Amino acid sequence: MNEDEFAELAAGYALDALSPADLVAFQNARAQHPEWERLVVTDAETAALLAESITPVAPPAGIRDALLARIASAPRGEADAESADTRPSATKVVGAYAAPRLDAPLSAEPAEIAAADLPGAELAGAPLMEPAEAPAVEPADTPAVEPDESTVEPARASPAAGEPAPDTATIQAISRRNWTRGMLGLAASLILLVALGFGAVALGQIINRPAAVTALEQIEAAPDAQSATAQVSDGGTATAHWSESVGKVVLVSHGLPSIDRNQSFEMWFVRGGKPVSAGTFDDSTKATVLLDGSVQPGDVIAVTVEQQGGSPSGQPTTDPIVTIPTA
Repeated sequence: MNEDEFAELAAGYALDALSPADLVAFQNARAQHPEWERLVVTDAETAALLAESITPVAPPAGIRDALLARIASAPRGEADAESADTRPSATKVVGAYAAPRLDAPLSAEPAEIAAADLPGAELAGAPLMEPAEAPAVEPADTPAVEPDESTVEPARASPAAGEPAPDTATIQAISRRNWTRGMLGLAASLILLVALGFGAVALGQIINRPAAVTALEQIEAAPDAQSATAQVSDGGTATAHWSESVGKVVLVSHGLPSIDRNQSFEMWFVRGGKPVSAGTFDDSTKATVLLDGSVQPGDVIAVTVEQQGGSPSGQPTTDPIVTIPTA
């Protein structure tokens, strides 16, 4: 037995739906492979969740009628066939119908039965080989009645010759097996949906993570990570994080002064006394922003308040609210 087969049996065991043979096979494999015990634990927890979250559903209303119909259409077996063979048939005699003797051999044809063996044969007054002609019956004028198709039960397909029809126990076993397979499929589908749901959430968090947050994690994990913090002129703080090996700079600010809707904060690299724009942001409460470019030796990182989208001239139009030396 491989691990996939054991996983299927473990799911059936969690739902208490294994046959005696499958239960023995499951217990033997469980004892031989203790490393598969995790599958048993997982399926048991899943079954418990299903029991708590799924409302009990009554069996379909028509299942009882379908079962009774199957039983009614099944042949009665060999015993009824034998009794049918021994049942006497009526033998036609002249002027009367007389039943043959029950001790007459079954292989004898009606013509071979002696008239003396037939009760009432002497009353017929004619040999057995001359059957009486039935009187002609004039057709009645009663109009034929067409059968109502809505009340005529469709013919049931009889089972193949030589193949006994399934009994009630077999039908119930098949129904339980199909129901068990359906429940196992439902449980597996729920487990898959839950796993896909968690995977989609995790993947969405990775894909939608801001670039500044990812860059900050890379910087902090680098062996040459550096940072510097400075106080903002009107309150609050700003911290620059950078790494030469990563080649990125992230500014983390708290409590910057409030600005109008038509204004933005603009970041600058001040190199040799000349400012170089490094991008803008608008959040004054708490912001984590990735700067455009990397730190060079002797750079000073500055933040000014400019019009929305940044200074149109590419040069600061106001005094910096904070400066952070990187040397």
